[in-house]
Amino acid sequence: MTAKTALVVVAHHRADSLTARIGDVVAARLKEAGYAIDLLNLQAEGFDPRMTVADQPDWDDRDKAYSPEVQSHMDRITAADLIVPVFPVYWNAPPALLKGWIDRVWNYGFSYGRSKPRLAGRRMLWIGTAGAAEGDEYWASLQNILDLTLRDGISYYNGIAEAAVEVLPDAEGEPQIVDGTGNFTKGEALTGEQRTAHYRALEQRAIERVEKFLA
Repeated sequence: MTAKTALVVVAHHRADSLTARIGDVVAARLKEAGYAIDLLNLQAEGFDPRMTVADQPDWDDRDKAYSPEVQSHMDRITAADLIVPVFPVYWNAPPALLKGWIDRVWNYGFSYGRSKPRLAGRRMLWIGTAGAAEGDEYWASLQNILDLTLRDGISYYNGIAEAAVEVLPDAEGEPQIVDGTGNFTKGEALTGEQRTAHYRALEQRAIERVEKFLA
C-alpha cells in the first residue's frame, strides 16, 4: 500500500524561526502517522511571491500553461493527500510569502474554475503562529477572520471540503494584550528556561492540533 503524502509548506524568512521549528515538528508527527513528507520551505527554495505575466490567469483559457516553476509547485500539490501550511500571522493574515504562493500557484484552471475541482478529496490544515495572547479580547475575532479567509475563502473555494485553521498564541514569548478600547499592553519577554518551556509547549500544542485533525 502506498503511503499518503503530506505537503508541509513553511512560510517564514528566517530558518531559525518558531514557524520553521513548528514546520519540522509537524512534519515529524505526520511521518510518525504514516505519511510520506514533502517539506516545502518557500524561503529556502527561493520562491518569489510576486505575480508574473507568465502566471497571471487567462480567463479565456483555463488550460493555460503556467511557468515551469509554478507547474512544479502544482505537481507537488496534486501529489499530496494532506496540505499543511505553517506561517506567522501578520495583520490578521498570512505573510506575503504564503499569500503569493496561493496567488501564483493556486491558479485558474488548476485549483479552481472547473466543474469538478481537481483538489477535491484532499485535506488541509492551516497552522498559524500569532503574537496575540488567548486572553486578548481580540483573539476570537482573529481566529474568525483567519477561518473565513483560509478555510472558506481558499480551501473550500478550491474544492477542499475537509479543512481547519489552528492558531498558536503568544508566539513572541511575551504577553501582548489589546483590550476592548484598543489599548495595547506588552509584558516582559520570557528568558532562559521559561522561554524554552514556553516554546516547547507551543510545539506540543501544534502536535495536538495535528492529532486532532487526523482523528
